[in-house]
Amino acid sequence: MIARLYPEAQAGAQPYLELLKAVIGRTAKLIARWQLVGFIHGVMNTDNTSIAGETIDYGPCAFMDAYHPKQVFSSIDHQGRYAYSNQPRIAHWNLMRFAESLLPLLDADADAAVNAAKQALDAYRALAEGFRAKVGFVERRDEDPALIAELLERMAEGHADFTLTFRRLCDSAERHDEGVRALFNGSPIDSWLAKWKDRLAHEDVLPSQRAAAMRAVNPAVVPRNHRVEAAISAAQADGDFAPFERLLAVLADPYGDQPLAAEYGTPPRPEEVVLQTFCGT
Repeated sequence: MIARLYPEAQAGAQPYLELLKAVIGRTAKLIARWQLVGFIHGVMNTDNTSIAGETIDYGPCAFMDAYHPKQVFSSIDHQGRYAYSNQPRIAHWNLMRFAESLLPLLDADADAAVNAAKQALDAYRALAEGFRAKVGFVERRDEDPALIAELLERMAEGHADFTLTFRRLCDSAERHDEGVRALFNGSPIDSWLAKWKDRLAHEDVLPSQRAAAMRAVNPAVVPRNHRVEAAISAAQADGDFAPFERLLAVLADPYGDQPLAAEYGTPPRPEEVVLQTFCGT
């Protein structure tokens, strides 16, 4: 495994511990990357977690429109096992089981082996770091996790669109708040915005530079479910691949502003909302 996937671990004083750290780091980064763009793996469980730090069988997957931590799309998921908020915990559980399997190789002393594994697992923080970047924090401060958690709570209460909330916060960091306020369906967000801007004021960063950094990690467009469904339907029903080609062209530059393709960044109308996806997705 080390020779094939993690040759750099062989150079360490404890190759098996370095292997564990590498698998944890790669897995955490992978799941964080899809969570940070509002993607929900359809069957994020043990058999879809790999020591290669890759995942297979996305199954009935989808991108969130309105944010909710318990959002599920899978037609086979009746108890929320694969909900958005569960996926980092499932991966962490899987990594703990992997660490247990390596304990005899980590140290001859059982307690020392367990301690080494626990310290390695404590580094499973890629998602938290990613959210810090999404809201424009450059320096790390103790109050950041609570402030980010409060934003997500407000988003869930206000049924705010996941992609647009973070994209419009880029504008708020530089200019005005009207765009992001409009997403919260009457739910109050002003008090959070005030705390967030006070937090930003403690950093010596130009608003334009902060906004540019935020736009680099907050996509303007994602493959929204209703757009994917429309492209599939046109291809299946009429052999018309033009909607697919257009969607693909727009998604080739997800972080750039594309005024001529603005409709691809908007949430679905009520009649367009996709509630379930299936294993053929």
